[in-house]
Amino acid sequence: MRRAAAALLLLALTGPAPADEVIAVGEDAVPVGPAVEERLAEIRRRIQAAVVYPRQARSRGLEGVAKVGFHIDRSSGLAQEIQLVGSSGYTSLDRAAEKSVVRAGTLPWVYGRLEVPVRFSLELP
Repeated sequence: MRRAAAALLLLALTGPAPADEVIAVGEDAVPVGPAVEERLAEIRRRIQAAVVYPRQARSRGLEGVAKVGFHIDRSSGLAQEIQLVGSSGYTSLDRAAEKSVVRAGTLPWVYGRLEVPVRFSLELP
């Protein structure tokens, strides 16, 4: 049973799609409170809100999406084992994406490893 639970979730949130378009979600390990889809949307929102666009990348007009993988520690709510799993094509944006996960602070807990895209767009506010 524990092995099945460990294999439950590999969550992928892609692009600007609504939170209800989660690619793969297993059972929810938190039976009360907001649904897993709501927590995933909040995680994505907090990480994107924490993005600091590197000044040099902005001045050079660099844009892209970096995908960052991590899991959330149940007791602290902080992201653990943060790792780039998909490059934007620019090292400065990739590093900024990883830092945005840390900068997002406490996140709603979701069981398993998450993969969240972090978008860098000069057109976004």
